[in-house]
Amino acid sequence: MPADTPLKVRILDAIRDVPAAQWDALVADGAPPFVRHAWLSAMEESGSATEDTGWAPHHLTLWRGKKLVAAAPAYLKFHSMGEYIYDFGWANAAAQLGVEYYPKLLVGGPLSPATVPRFLTAPGEDAALLRRALLQAAVETAQAKDCSGVHVLYPTDEEADFLEEAGLARRITLQFHWKNPGYQSYDDYLARFDSKRRNQLKRERAAAATQGIQLRTVRGADLTPEHAQRAYTFYTSTCERHAWGQVQLTPGFFERVFRDLPDTVEMVEAVKDGQVIAGAFNLATPERLYGRYWGCTEEHPFLHFNVCLYQSVDDCIRSGRKVFEPGAGGEHKVTRGFEPTAVHSAHLIFDKRLDKAVRSFLRMEHMRLAPAVEEAERICGLKPWAGSGVGGAPGSTGT
Repeated sequence: MPADTPLKVRILDAIRDVPAAQWDALVADGAPPFVRHAWLSAMEESGSATEDTGWAPHHLTLWRGKKLVAAAPAYLKFHSMGEYIYDFGWANAAAQLGVEYYPKLLVGGPLSPATVPRFLTAPGEDAALLRRALLQAAVETAQAKDCSGVHVLYPTDEEADFLEEAGLARRITLQFHWKNPGYQSYDDYLARFDSKRRNQLKRERAAAATQGIQLRTVRGADLTPEHAQRAYTFYTSTCERHAWGQVQLTPGFFERVFRDLPDTVEMVEAVKDGQVIAGAFNLATPERLYGRYWGCTEEHPFLHFNVCLYQSVDDCIRSGRKVFEPGAGGEHKVTRGFEPTAVHSAHLIFDKRLDKAVRSFLRMEHMRLAPAVEEAERICGLKPWAGSGVGGAPGSTGT
């Protein structure tokens, strides 16, 4: 199809409305699974991300004739749960101004707080042109649907720069990631800490053996439908244990992901007396590991750290993965060497009063960010790793 063929915008009410092969042709090799057709399909077809649950699919696509040349996964949102870029205060401010905050248009994925490309473009196309067209389509369809605004969550740094230049308000928040500068062994990782912290981490990791608990990572052909059922059980157990917890994923979601994305799924399991008593559902690419959900049926000291952190750190070192992103939150991760890392979002509110208030809030929030990063880095306390020849680990806060 000639490059001068006019682009046509189509809004998809379900990811199934586009063939998987066409969608995935826009996804770069090694990209996180959260933008793949199978992941979004698992969310929607399982009933986890639907209009009934507050996630109405509204995917933005651009076509040249019958060829899909660009896309952005998007949803009409009727609440702010499952986003992990917290704007509940903005919704309260909107109510005080008499502005209907919901629905809003979210460009991003359900329940997936990970940085991934949000504007997918076909190889050989003018990516900048297609990004602008997708953003224009997002704004126009959001206005047509009486949304309060457009929110792009967890874009790449390059996309965040583009969105800021396009006039959206940029927000920077922190996650805490483990970064591998080239460790050859787990002892290399421990050597980054002072002796007091190093001994603490050794004691915590050794606790599993003294408790009669064995840890294992299950992946690939070793995964079975039973592992999918177990992942759902652990996920719901954590949701139900906490006041903030809300069960949003269905058993069918886990069944579909384990079946359709076997190359990306990993399960860390804790086994005691022949029974799996805890587990963590993770996703992986050759370079990164993403921690998603964990749970347990028994409580043991340091069980959470062993299942969710230490086992996977050791596994990342052995497999040569560069980064381990354990998800949102992070206070307990900082003292275990997980480093503050900037994640981005971009926001356009159509009501001028609310937009002005949000931008003012973001300026103040950003001013508070630098001291927070400094404090997190102080608590993290990692020494330069001698094996790298330079201080620190790959990846910066970008603040």
